[in-house]
Amino acid sequence: MRKALRWLLALMVLIGTVGTAGTATAVQQEPSDIKDRLLAIPGMSLIEEKPYTGYRFFVLNYTQPTDHRHPDRGTFQQRITVLHKDVSRPTVFYTGGYSVSTTPSRREPTQIVDGNQVSMEYRYFTPSRPAPADWSKLDIWQAASDQHRIYEALKPIYGANWLATGGSKGGMTATYYKRFYPRDMDGVVAYVAPNDVVDKEDSAYDRFFAQVGTKDCRDRLNAVQREALVRRQPLEKKYQAYAADNGYTFDTVGSLDRAYEAVVLDYVWGFWQYSLLSDCGTIPADAKHATDDAIWDSIDTISGFSAYTDQGLEPYTPYYYQAGTQLGAPTIHFPTIEKKYIRYGYQPPRNYVPRAIPMKFQPSAMRDVDTWVRKHADQMMFVYGQNDPWGSERFRPGAGAHDSYVFTAPGMNHGANVAGLVSDEKSLATARILEWAGVASPAVASNPSVAKPLATYDAKLDRRDVTREPALRP
Repeated sequence: MRKALRWLLALMVLIGTVGTAGTATAVQQEPSDIKDRLLAIPGMSLIEEKPYTGYRFFVLNYTQPTDHRHPDRGTFQQRITVLHKDVSRPTVFYTGGYSVSTTPSRREPTQIVDGNQVSMEYRYFTPSRPAPADWSKLDIWQAASDQHRIYEALKPIYGANWLATGGSKGGMTATYYKRFYPRDMDGVVAYVAPNDVVDKEDSAYDRFFAQVGTKDCRDRLNAVQREALVRRQPLEKKYQAYAADNGYTFDTVGSLDRAYEAVVLDYVWGFWQYSLLSDCGTIPADAKHATDDAIWDSIDTISGFSAYTDQGLEPYTPYYYQAGTQLGAPTIHFPTIEKKYIRYGYQPPRNYVPRAIPMKFQPSAMRDVDTWVRKHADQMMFVYGQNDPWGSERFRPGAGAHDSYVFTAPGMNHGANVAGLVSDEKSLATARILEWAGVASPAVASNPSVAKPLATYDAKLDRRDVTREPALRP
């Protein structure tokens, strides 16, 4: 009897030991350091950490499927960055639509909500490109699915509200993400996002250029553009020397002549995209009597003669591919220039993508997004600049939308932001962003006019300048 009792007690102790060990394994404490928590995510790896006062800044790679519909058919490494403040703060998901910067920076909504920021490099912009590259997998749904997977991976760490934002193509990207994954984000702030619903209907741009700014400024710009075409022969000789000196070639666009005209025709657009009305004084006042160097310098400063060289086009091949397959691209006319001076007009995106990459336009893609925004936009904000040509075709939430807004910053260009809005709209926009992020104070909730950014301005972190790229790239 005693022997049986001793055996029973020993068995109970053994069972208790196994149970305790099992429990200890099940409740293993997760890493406390944010870097360790990020690197514990399957598929996440560290490229580097850069210091910045008040934050931790990480440059990371995240393993993504090349095709989200068939995740077993290959992967690639997508570069992202994390500007970490505190896991209890809201998180802003920023997309520029192109390559990602590896320098710490804070977008306007991140400053407004005093939060964390995750930034994503758009698929197929190097180095975030599958090898070999199946270009048919570069579309807006695949990119939105990249963003969705990143959000799902990071949400367990950053559990507070999330906002999506981006400027230009990045604003388009944030909008497409909301369309395909409407439940992920608590709000969207899309800056200067073009919306080319019908690719062949671009008359809105012609109307814009007929009235933007002042007549004097328009006349100056039109005269310089025309003069650059009138003087095509001597200025193309200068272009040939410039290309030779820099090792530039023109295989993709087809010829130096095609590239030259493309640069010149971008001139007026480029001015309004990146400059202000106050900059009109920098444009030659008497183009007809200006020197060749003065015409060249003005065109080069605004349009950039390297833009349509092979070397200038190559980094933007993914953009031109998307413009020619889904996004669409603007075409404008030049009523102040005689037809005899224009040989090609605005060239289609197909001309800027190597012919080895097949392209076929899908007209339904933008119609679908536009219809969704008009009927289903929820907690979305679109900010445009009055003098930005890209705002000629814009997103417009319709009767079916909820808590969504379109604001226009007076006198601003492609760098328009909430800070540039008129006072009452600035307060309203700021209040809505704070509310969507879940950090609006009771005072702001009852009186939006008192809304202000929660973080103080940082001259290095909160750069307001527009990243200058060749015109006709949003």
